Amino acid sequence: MWDYLRLEVRRTLRDTGFVIGGIAMPVMMYLLFTNLGENDGGWKTASMVGMAAYGAVGSTLNTGGAVAEDRAIGWLRQLRVTPMTPREVVIGRALTGSVTVLPAIVAVLAAGGLVNGVRLQVWQWAAVAVLLWLGSVPFTLLGLGNGYRLTGPATGVANMIGNLGLAVLGGLWFPVSLFPAWLRPMSAYTPTRGMAELGTSVAAGHAPAPGAILVLAFWMLVFCSYAVLSYRRGAGTS
Repeated sequence: MWDYLRLEVRRTLRDTGFVIGGIAMPVMMYLLFTNLGENDGGWKTASMVGMAAYGAVGSTLNTGGAVAEDRAIGWLRQLRVTPMTPREVVIGRALTGSVTVLPAIVAVLAAGGLVNGVRLQVWQWAAVAVLLWLGSVPFTLLGLGNGYRLTGPATGVANMIGNLGLAVLGGLWFPVSLFPAWLRPMSAYTPTRGMAELGTSVAAGHAPAPGAILVLAFWMLVFCSYAVLSYRRGAGTS
């Protein structure tokens, strides 16, 4: 399984589309959004966390697109004749998503510290990165579920809509305070909002709210069930 993990990580990091869309784009959006008009240091820090989360979500969902492509070319059928069990294949893919999410997180945090002058304690930088990394796990499962259930083109569309929709609703691009009053309560229950709150809480110097952790835990169970059901369904068609 570890050889499979190394193979998939190398494949992903060599993908130009992944590097541009998953790493470069969040950095450029962060620098653009925080350098237009008058922006205080608080927004630069909050936006840094939000854009790092956005890049992380996009990177994890990319794992599902790769799965859909592998189904189309018959790679999953080839894996079934190897000593790897189906469980190891799924775990290997999930670990791939967890590893390849790190460059997106680190790149945006580096832009915040080196370009925008965000200042945090060393432990805060490390804690923000680790919490965003852990918070990205549910989205890896969502991407896997889409990849095992949908065709390649459909997976791409579903991931794009899901990524953009969850980013906007979760307040990753703009402060939730700018939302209409009817939309703010909905935002609080999105997994992206819970993920971002993990990082913004630590950046502000206090522990994450229990509500954010519960929201993420709930969505992790939902997306895990979706991934398992999708894999079982896809096993008979790929």
